[in-house]
Amino acid sequence: MRAVLEQLESRREEARLGGGTRRIEAQHAKGKLTARERLEVLLDEGSFEEFDMYVTHRAVDFGMANQKVAGDGVVTGWGTINGRLVYVFSQDFTVLGGSLSETHAQKICKIMDMALRNGAPVIGLNDSGGARIQEGVASLAGYADVFKRNVEASGVVPQISVIMGPCAGGAVYSPAMTDFIFMVRDTSYMFVTGPDVVKTVTNEVVSAEELGGARTHTQKSSVADGAFDNDVEALEEIRRLFDFLPLNNHDKPPVRPFHDDPSRLEMRLDTLVPDSSTKPYDMKELILAVADEGDFFEVGEAFARNLVTGFIRIEGRTVGVVANQPLVLAGCLDIDSSRKGARFVRFCDAFSIPILTLVDVPGFLPGTGQEYGGVIKHGAKLLFAYSQATVPMVTLITRKAYGGAYDVMASKHIGADVNYAWPTAEIAVMGAKGAAEILHRAELGDPDKIAERTRDYEARFANPFIAAERGFIDEVIMPHTSRKRIARAFAALRRKAAETRWRKHDTMPL
Repeated sequence: MRAVLEQLESRREEARLGGGTRRIEAQHAKGKLTARERLEVLLDEGSFEEFDMYVTHRAVDFGMANQKVAGDGVVTGWGTINGRLVYVFSQDFTVLGGSLSETHAQKICKIMDMALRNGAPVIGLNDSGGARIQEGVASLAGYADVFKRNVEASGVVPQISVIMGPCAGGAVYSPAMTDFIFMVRDTSYMFVTGPDVVKTVTNEVVSAEELGGARTHTQKSSVADGAFDNDVEALEEIRRLFDFLPLNNHDKPPVRPFHDDPSRLEMRLDTLVPDSSTKPYDMKELILAVADEGDFFEVGEAFARNLVTGFIRIEGRTVGVVANQPLVLAGCLDIDSSRKGARFVRFCDAFSIPILTLVDVPGFLPGTGQEYGGVIKHGAKLLFAYSQATVPMVTLITRKAYGGAYDVMASKHIGADVNYAWPTAEIAVMGAKGAAEILHRAELGDPDKIAERTRDYEARFANPFIAAERGFIDEVIMPHTSRKRIARAFAALRRKAAETRWRKHDTMPL
């Protein structure tokens, strides 16, 4: 018996070494953790239960019969994060460059199937050279099996991808179909075709970092939702994000203990909006003032910064926040911000996370670049997402809410449950000066007259009371009471029930 037990421990030890000591040292030299070290940081201590530790590939071509390593380049199993169940896979770059084989894919599919059966999220730690060329189409079939499960899990359990090394070719499409993607600066990259292929086909010389590094995907492409400086920071932040999310689409978001008075008054908010309507201010100040303990997990911080999205807690309960940012493009909506907002709103709605919308929007960004790029269609995505959402929705207008952008930003008309406004709110078809110039075109040659007409328009429409008279605004509130009023509104909406018409699926303007 003792010999058998020693043999088991020997096999385990061999599997834990992955590609061997030399390759582990090479991984560390790049500033990267190994696959198992990453899981130790991500999961609660001692909670990881590994599956398929001894699985090896079945390929024999190109000398592969002599290159079998237990685990076949990916560590899979389940564990807990702050006591809550999660299924994980972590690709091991020390084993054949983390390349995906038929059996590698089967291991990933197995834990994804278990996650769906048991209603728990999936977190994938990606660090792979791509498809295992020696296996040919069997490797490609493995990718497709994973893709299919990503789609089946979408909207059923949260899926989070962390890119912690290379992720190229077909490998990028699985993360692309998950709910959140995060990267590690300087050590991770994603692209469909690498720099060498790009140079061959287009004669364009570009580095891997420029083509698909963290900066590219967080600031330009919006493929990634955030980037971190190293593996440990990335994994600790994923733990933090996980705490905001429900386990599945039947589960409610977690409720955490809180020590922040829901009725807390924030007198500084009374002076947040400047006297000049053209002067910017930081909307994040309001977000932090409303949140429990000022805790805000921002999603997509570096992309489309004119719209802020992320998670806070109010009375210990998760709330998704969508907010115009006057510091960037005056808070205008554009193509990028519309796509960013729509994706976030749809995620919140899929997983029953209430949505708080903070509005200061002068309209959609004008210009040929926007029109040629399809701002109409992209703006409609945000409108569609809000209109379709059935979760509790509270909207607060702090200053400008002009034109169609007023409608799009969770107005009462498209389904918001409670709509508040500060006394500084300006709800109108357009800005006062532009409206005066259109309404009194005949007086354009007289600047004094136009200025007077502008003041008249401001006095009549640049306030929240016309909308309040119509019932489009439920209450005009004092800024310092915002946290209290928003908390009470969400508390009243906890049992909200909404009926939806049967459909196979919608035809959202994609």
